[in-house]
Amino acid sequence: MSVFDHREFTEHEQVSFYHDKATGLKAIIAVHNTNLGPGLGGCRMWNYANSEEALTDVLRLSRGMTYKAAMAGLPQGGGKAVIFGDPRKDKTPEMMREMGNFVDTLKGKYITAEDSGIAVSDIVFMSENTKHVSGTFSKYSFDGSVADGNPAPATAYGVFVGIKAAVKHVYQTDLRGKKVAIKGVGHVGIRLAEHLYREGAILYVADIFPDGVNRAVAEFGATQVSVAEIDLLDVDVFAPCALGNAINEQNVDHIKARIIAGAANNQLASDEMGVKLANNGILYAPDYVINAGGIIDIFHQRSDSNAEKLREHLDQIGETLQTIFVAAEKNGLATAKVADSLAELKFK
Repeated sequence: MSVFDHREFTEHEQVSFYHDKATGLKAIIAVHNTNLGPGLGGCRMWNYANSEEALTDVLRLSRGMTYKAAMAGLPQGGGKAVIFGDPRKDKTPEMMREMGNFVDTLKGKYITAEDSGIAVSDIVFMSENTKHVSGTFSKYSFDGSVADGNPAPATAYGVFVGIKAAVKHVYQTDLRGKKVAIKGVGHVGIRLAEHLYREGAILYVADIFPDGVNRAVAEFGATQVSVAEIDLLDVDVFAPCALGNAINEQNVDHIKARIIAGAANNQLASDEMGVKLANNGILYAPDYVINAGGIIDIFHQRSDSNAEKLREHLDQIGETLQTIFVAAEKNGLATAKVADSLAELKFK
């Protein structure tokens, strides 16, 4: 099947495949749209079941980055990279350097950064062979903490701001006493858990890896739940913070949370899921709006800005979501549909 016939191909500008036998690198870069600027998006390393799964992921993720940048008001487009392999077993410095060579073949049309399975140190290795990277350093942080280039803190804070906006919209209250189920407590999810804990939320957590779960239980009083059960808990907020397709045909009609707001990309398995959530009275915070903190951080680090401006931009995520929530209610539309329409006005 040609990539042009793929169900997730939506006017992508470029899709490139790369294999290096010496390092074992197998990767795909997809650039969706560069009307507003070069396609910026993270590089993900995942143990994909097959090439079809990887291609689907990179096509969806790159499209989401276009919409994310547009809704965040950034002068950049959308792109994404995926690497085949288990980041805990297969990743080597040599492979990362070769990934830098791959990125460089696009001559600046795509700028890479961290994503699942990729650390700041990996991007540093890539930077040895290309200048088209981001997230290797930070000049400042939004909260005064040590800045190392990792955009996860800003992503987590943006999601936290978005959850507060959603809770206020639905319940007209703050987070104190609200039950939040976090699926995925990695670099972003664990930071989100800390923000929520400090605001008085009651936490439930699940992950396929135990480290984040154990920390959330020990430090934030979270309750451990299995990955299979957490979607359907009777909570106020369900926060998907792992991989995509968190809302799908199997669980969409059984979700008890009144709000879905998390850090994961491509949370909806299809556009129909957004409609079903709306029909079921569940408020969905569109993923590429609420999780834009990372690319907002990267933009400010690469430009003539400062910590105060970065913080203000991150706080705007809540205001943007509130605009979407109100418009969706007024027009009887799914929030995801409203967000798409607003983004397309900016980049098309």
